[in-house]
Amino acid sequence: MRRIYEPSAYAPQTGCYWAETVPQDHWPEHSGVQNAEVAIIGGGFTGLNAALTLAQAGRETLVLEAGTPGFGASGRNGGFCCLGGAKLPARQMARRFGAEAPHYWAQTEKAAIDHVAKLISKHEIEVDAHSRGETQLAHNARRWLEMQLEAKHFETAHALGAHLTPKKALADEGLAGPWHGALTLPIGFGLNPRKYHAGLARATATAGAELFQSSPVTAMSRDGNRWRLTTPGGEITARHVVLATNGYSSEDLPDWLRARYLPVQSSVIVTRPIPPEEQQRQGWTSDQMAYDSRRLLHYFRLMPNGRFLFGMRGGLKATSGAQAAISRKIKADFHGLFPAWRDVEITHEWSGLVCMMPGLVPFVGPVPEHGGLHAAMGFHGNGVAMGSYAGHLIAHDILGATPKGPYPAFLRQPPGRFPLGSWRRSLLAPAYMAAETLDL
Repeated sequence: MRRIYEPSAYAPQTGCYWAETVPQDHWPEHSGVQNAEVAIIGGGFTGLNAALTLAQAGRETLVLEAGTPGFGASGRNGGFCCLGGAKLPARQMARRFGAEAPHYWAQTEKAAIDHVAKLISKHEIEVDAHSRGETQLAHNARRWLEMQLEAKHFETAHALGAHLTPKKALADEGLAGPWHGALTLPIGFGLNPRKYHAGLARATATAGAELFQSSPVTAMSRDGNRWRLTTPGGEITARHVVLATNGYSSEDLPDWLRARYLPVQSSVIVTRPIPPEEQQRQGWTSDQMAYDSRRLLHYFRLMPNGRFLFGMRGGLKATSGAQAAISRKIKADFHGLFPAWRDVEITHEWSGLVCMMPGLVPFVGPVPEHGGLHAAMGFHGNGVAMGSYAGHLIAHDILGATPKGPYPAFLRQPPGRFPLGSWRRSLLAPAYMAAETLDL
């Protein structure tokens, strides 16, 4: 494999809170020679959703996970099932893809959340769901003014009644802090991503798909009208292949993928349970999943068991020194925003990779000039909902069926390449510096 970060970014991690909340799944390792109609590379939310939809339609499907179940972003994220998946502003989206594109994308965001909610309900997956939508907190007065205008946009584009909370009323809603106001959208919920992943895997296996762990694809090639995939234990031939590896992709699987995605590190901490009296001391008693309005945003939520999750961007490198620096940074930011909890023990800390795309929208569709190869990736840090839905959509492509929900045509437009090739993560340093300046 050729990847652009240091090996530790792709290695097993200790310290992830979610891993302690469910028994570790154990799938068999792939071995021998095997044929399948569809082989899916990547066993996270996207890969499992694709496999579930295909298996339910009677297609012979197998999933190849390079690590253990929940190893990648699906087992390390903050558990925000919310609007998102693209970073392209609405005006630019309309200019690039047509005037109706922003509205169609808004419908897709809503459909993605609804898709996850229905899966959880149908398969009776206990995910510790909470939060009545999502809340964005204005970190300065300018953003509060902009937020009041944005509320009208959400009412028009998303048909959502946005709730605005002025600064003086934040404490009454349990959202006290250095904020200038808040915008709450009544859609989405927080969840335990490992519990969702484990339940999704059970449903997928029950539907008839084969799931393999510790089975990275080390080579792939086209052989007539089928794909030949090599794993450490054997070989698979398949008519269709789905790339569902997102930020954990390899530059050479296939070569087409080179520089068409940019992994970005994200860091998370979780505290010990904070009892009600300590919550009152800080003035944060809400179970809303929340984030601030910075470009380099912080995201956080009080979970049902009283633990507090706090996340932000990660380091530019995956070295011990860079990790130590980002560890100091995330704790300093947490204490700065929630000073009354300065002495609250932080019990867990970890990092993972999100995936950016050069066009700032996901790619969900067939890979050009690679018959039978499909990809679903690039959810810009919002993969719980959109990554799940994208897997469902790509399965419909393979089935030759029209999904019931929206599937914007622009998602099928192949991404370009980032400049600098394998050195493209060096683009992050100036981008972060500019964002920090604009966040003042």
